[in-house]
Amino acid sequence: MFIKNESWQTLLVTESQKPYFVELMQQVEQEYTNTTCFPPKELIFSAFEQFDFQDTKVVIIGQDPYHGTGEANGLCFSVNDGVAIPPSLKNIYTEINNEYDRILFPTSGNLERWAKQGILLLNAGLTVRKDEANSHKHLKWNVFTDAVIDLINEQSENVVFLLWGSFAQKKGKLIDRNKHLVLESGHPSFAYSHKKWFGHNHFKLTNDYLREKGIEEIEW
Repeated sequence: MFIKNESWQTLLVTESQKPYFVELMQQVEQEYTNTTCFPPKELIFSAFEQFDFQDTKVVIIGQDPYHGTGEANGLCFSVNDGVAIPPSLKNIYTEINNEYDRILFPTSGNLERWAKQGILLLNAGLTVRKDEANSHKHLKWNVFTDAVIDLINEQSENVVFLLWGSFAQKKGKLIDRNKHLVLESGHPSFAYSHKKWFGHNHFKLTNDYLREKGIEEIEW
């Protein structure tokens, strides 16, 4: 149970051999055996399977997977095809429309189309119990995802980090802002959207930066 993509696997193999990670995998296995957990076990590391490490353009950080049946697919803010689009993602789509002055509201909340363009849709915790938000916060997923951010920070250049909400912004201390672009705003969740989310222009700013660096833009 680990990353199958060879480029990510090679860079994270040392991390996967550390005692905390071995214990983490044992605990995750036990959780999936004894309770219903999401995403499906084969999708836990899905965020790393969509593109090769060297193609990383953008990192978006979420908290933990959706905890409803059939929702989580291993990508933050993303749900499986056929699942109702969550409020946070509706607000994300609305902000994109506002920035690009368009009326294009996707019928699917599946963000694989973003991930395949080099966007790491990374939850801080990669698993959760059914109907219990943040129920795996006691597991050491944060240590692993911090290591991932540190790896990108050290071995890549010109990556855009989108840190939405205070939880994601705490990860910002790991990022060298001379090498990368860090954009921060309120979280797109429904409760805070009216005063902290809309109008930040992160999607346009991301593409402006990528274009300036000679990197292919994202099709949002």
